[in-house]
Amino acid sequence: MTGMTYVKKMTSVASDLGATVNRVWAAVRPIGRILTFSPADDMIAPQKNLSVSIDKGNISIAYASRFLSRISLKGFREYSFQEDRYPQPEDLLSALSLAFNEFNASGSDITLIIPKAWTVIRTVEFPSTVKENIPDVLSYELDRLTPFTATEAFFDFRVLNEAGWAEDKGDRLSLLLMAAKTDRIIPYMDILNENGFDVSRLTVKLSAIGALCSYMDKKADTLFVEISDKGYEGGLFINGLPLHNFSGALTGLDEKSKIDIITAEIKSFMDAAKSQGKAPQVVTLLKDKSPALRELFKSRLGLPVRIMGEMDIGLRSAPHKDIPFAAVGGVIQSLWTEANGLNLLTKGRHKKQKTPLALTILLMLAIAIIWIFYLIAPLRVEEKRLQEIARQIGAKKEEAKKVGALKKEAEALGAEITVINNFKQDRIMTMNILKELTATLSKTSWISRARITTTSVDIEGYASAATELLPKLEASKYFRKVEFASPTIRDPRLNADRFNIKMEIEDTKNSTGEKIKNEKK
Repeated sequence: MTGMTYVKKMTSVASDLGATVNRVWAAVRPIGRILTFSPADDMIAPQKNLSVSIDKGNISIAYASRFLSRISLKGFREYSFQEDRYPQPEDLLSALSLAFNEFNASGSDITLIIPKAWTVIRTVEFPSTVKENIPDVLSYELDRLTPFTATEAFFDFRVLNEAGWAEDKGDRLSLLLMAAKTDRIIPYMDILNENGFDVSRLTVKLSAIGALCSYMDKKADTLFVEISDKGYEGGLFINGLPLHNFSGALTGLDEKSKIDIITAEIKSFMDAAKSQGKAPQVVTLLKDKSPALRELFKSRLGLPVRIMGEMDIGLRSAPHKDIPFAAVGGVIQSLWTEANGLNLLTKGRHKKQKTPLALTILLMLAIAIIWIFYLIAPLRVEEKRLQEIARQIGAKKEEAKKVGALKKEAEALGAEITVINNFKQDRIMTMNILKELTATLSKTSWISRARITTTSVDIEGYASAATELLPKLEASKYFRKVEFASPTIRDPRLNADRFNIKMEIEDTKNSTGEKIKNEKK
């Protein structure tokens, strides 16, 4: 009998033992959940929440409570301020004080909802070995992943592999990261704290809208878009998480041009979702009240569209129209136990609910003793068999070592070959980049310095109109995230703008539409 035969036998024995353990665990797990159920569990504990959403020109507030898992919307208010600018901290305090007194919301948790424009939302990958220490890893890497350091940012994350969207690569861990700079938010929180309002949750408008969409139909996958006369903003929500977000300006465009831009963006995200086996519903919030634009949007998109404001949001005592959806989404995210929302105040450190064991410890010990007796008889029999297998494997130990060494050598050679092939096939050559820059830049532009790495390109030079370069470079198949690295300077001697532009190198092999930009400025 060969060593491999003994290994197979040992594997079979281990599998049988594992199956036995799983059967026992499946039998006792429901009992354990009942015995350890806490009266303070979020499913039954009463709770109140006041959510405050900051947006350009207004502050919206919603107040709701939860009892026995039932959420009731008690009231909401909107306060208008100067258009096209965000309200100041004093404005927030004034609006919150009025609503707090009107709703008699003492004892309520407070959720602060900030605009998406104040945040960075992106997906990142790490080795799976960091799974047990993700908050520390993010704190260390945050300045590489975002424009902020961990000390100057609020942030939170969710693991996407477990959310059913990101492909499980075994040795890689996909995360959704959301971060905001503290300098922009702390003035609002400080003035609230000084006046007795303690903010317990900090979230983003896009995330709050996603929670509301999930709650309305109990369907986690949604593509949401908000359309106004000046621009649009939205996101693709998978399991309640804004995996991809998008926005754009519409000022000065006719209705047909506006709809063409928006529908093209939506269709690209829908195609990406379908490639992952998802079928999100399309939900839109039309702040532009034009009936023609609404009908044109539905006909051009060619997909079923649900209009926010015409849908039943599923909350008691709540009207279905003219409600502040971001603020209502904030109370849903705070009170709904199935909401998958992020709280940026935690900085990624999630507290686990403690299980009360004092009342049930004796019963749990009794179950453990029964389980041990159930396993001990077959274990004694299998122990003797394993001893014999171990003796036989020991005799073949040297041969097994040789086989293992050869296998490791083969794997190492295979890995080296793969790295070489990937390097040859995937890397965009420097000459191609220079050729693309030559073809893209206008005749009135010239480069004085170029720095090309494997992932980015930095160029300096002169142009008659530097602002015209960005859309041309962005349209190139080689570049993305094109932006000025520093302000342009007009050189009167040359009668030209001195520019400094940085950009990332695009993956030109992606022709299927499966890879899309996670963030568009």
